[in-house]
Amino acid sequence: MTAIKIYRLANKLYQLKVPIIPKILYRLIYLLNNTHLHYATEIGEGTTIAYGGIGVVIHKKAKIGHNCVIESNVTIGGRSNLPELPVIGDNVFVGTGARVLGSIRVGNNVIIGANAVVIHDVPDNSIVAGVPARVLHRNININDKCNIKELVGRA
Repeated sequence: MTAIKIYRLANKLYQLKVPIIPKILYRLIYLLNNTHLHYATEIGEGTTIAYGGIGVVIHKKAKIGHNCVIESNVTIGGRSNLPELPVIGDNVFVGTGARVLGSIRVGNNVIIGANAVVIHDVPDNSIVAGVPARVLHRNININDKCNIKELVGRA
């Protein structure tokens, strides 16, 4: 069973205020996939974590939109002395090893390249890459650049 499937069950039980079981499922996700995916994290429908979620770390207060793809070894979390956490829009592809850190907003229909370190806001319909990440292309059609619909099962 993949990390996102166990997360969805744990999140539903958490919303229903079922005690203890979400915490057990959270630990099970970690044991099976080496993934930190808290049951209280807001993750939109259709979002998937590739390869079962191996090595993914998502802060419990981060927000992730609908129909996103998160590859392995991705970190979505905070930065020192910044109280806010990343908010990721809909239809976002986050490449392997990317880091999305701090009080930032990633727009809709965005591709984040592998190993990018995103520490600034990203506009809608963009491709970002690098350390630190910078916008490489604007006004893209994500469906021309990435098979995100197929990856999230919405083809």
